[in-house]
Amino acid sequence: MESILENDVVARWVGHRRGMPTAHVTAELLRVHFHPAEKIAGLLRDLEIPITAVRSVDVVPDGLRAAVGIRAPGLGVPGLRKIGTWRRKKRKTVVAVRRGRPALRLTLAHATYDALLLEVADPEATAAAISAAR
Repeated sequence: MESILENDVVARWVGHRRGMPTAHVTAELLRVHFHPAEKIAGLLRDLEIPITAVRSVDVVPDGLRAAVGIRAPGLGVPGLRKIGTWRRKKRKTVVAVRRGRPALRLTLAHATYDALLLEVADPEATAAAISAAR
């Protein structure tokens, strides 16, 4: 019997082998582009956030553990992957993370979401670029 992650279709949806958000930082905007599978699984769309809306930025060692609240809407594969919107006490966080991978955490002001928790290719460099743009 094959493992659930050895099944290529399931692996694509869970994001085990490919697919993660990309973040592009300019002087005025943070653009977040999601992989098409993440858009479908998490009911997400690409985001454009003014740099002035970023209140804080840091890197967490395990994005999956940092995602807290109730998923609505989105996909949660216990212990492996979280994609979508996580809600708690009047807060909405966009989440796209995998187990055991560092993630970029942004706290926002005056935006549709209160926070972003994203697994990006190089979270430290992305955090530094956002901090420099602020």
